[in-house]
Amino acid sequence: DSLEGWTVQHLRHPEAEQAVAGGAADAADAVLFYDMPGYSFADGAVAARPPSPGFVAAIERRLAAGRGLVLMHHALAGWAEWPRWAEIAGGRFLYRPGNVRGRPCLDSGYRHDVDYEAETVAVHPVTAGLPARFAMRDELYLAQVFEDDVEPLVRARHDFVAANFYSAAHAVAGRMNENAGWPHPRGSDLVAWARREGSARIVYLQPGDGPDAFRNPPVRRLLANALDWTSQGDTE
Repeated sequence: DSLEGWTVQHLRHPEAEQAVAGGAADAADAVLFYDMPGYSFADGAVAARPPSPGFVAAIERRLAAGRGLVLMHHALAGWAEWPRWAEIAGGRFLYRPGNVRGRPCLDSGYRHDVDYEAETVAVHPVTAGLPARFAMRDELYLAQVFEDDVEPLVRARHDFVAANFYSAAHAVAGRMNENAGWPHPRGSDLVAWARREGSARIVYLQPGDGPDAFRNPPVRRLLANALDWTSQGDTE
């Protein structure tokens, strides 16, 4: 709401899925996902389900029309049972071991309140006005990033190895902040990227776990730029 030039309609789950399926996103200039839908957590386990056919149709309809999407933070974990969502996003956060692009993968990692330096690595409309480097305090992920299929925008100067993160599956089981017996391979340091689906523009921004991130001017600039850029069709 504080970003100039936008009138915001805030959709909450479970009604959000039905609203999008019913056409709520069709006419929007920009759509921002800051959700993690398709999961239920209970008794130390996680269950997942795919989105409704109506929701899938609405997202595909928007992309086919050349209208973009912005995903923030835990939206990378959304719709674990809809592989297409990971392709749209450019990566996947796993709450339990699973298959990503036909390859078995361990559950992903998280680490809250990490102090790190972010580095702008591209000249791009989404990075316009950003400093070359800026300080961050936020949660980081050790997750699957499809680096070959995205345009890097911002990298985190942090060592993305298992010893610096905690297992998401352990957390689901009630063992927060634990990484014992979790040999996750080294991961990508990308924390912001862009990609295209046809003429539709898509941006993923990993920053956004809490107030420290949202009051950080470069994060606010990234978000404003991403909304502006994805609201336009790709003319290349």
